[in-house]
Amino acid sequence: MIDTRFAPYGALALRLGLGAMWLSHGLLKVFVFTLPGTVAFFEKIGFWGPLAYVVVAAELIGGAAILAGVYGRYVSAALIPIMAGALMTHLPNGWVFSAAGGGWEYPAFLILASAVHALIGDGAYALSRGELSGFARVQRALS
Repeated sequence: MIDTRFAPYGALALRLGLGAMWLSHGLLKVFVFTLPGTVAFFEKIGFWGPLAYVVVAAELIGGAAILAGVYGRYVSAALIPIMAGALMTHLPNGWVFSAAGGGWEYPAFLILASAVHALIGDGAYALSRGELSGFARVQRALS
């Protein structure tokens, strides 16, 4: 059973955490690995190097859109293939992401969280269509 009085706030919490994770994933490539380092890594594992720029942009723009609730559920769905690529890259390294080369549990969890967000929506305080009217309904129900 879903408590419809508080479900929009649960979706909000998921949206904020997920958006922050997507942003941090992109920022890691910019500030820690650097863009040239990320390009080199992509080439090393057999991807086209400039694809790294597309991935970083998608993670940063997508993370910001999810945080703001701007068509976040669609953005989450669109980002799943990117994280599926990361999952396949880290699969041979084992389960724990702190393992040498990074494991696959973190990308798997981000895929799952992104899928859940795509299914349940942006929740309270989202900026995109339909979500503001949902926010108004929740405010009326709690009043």
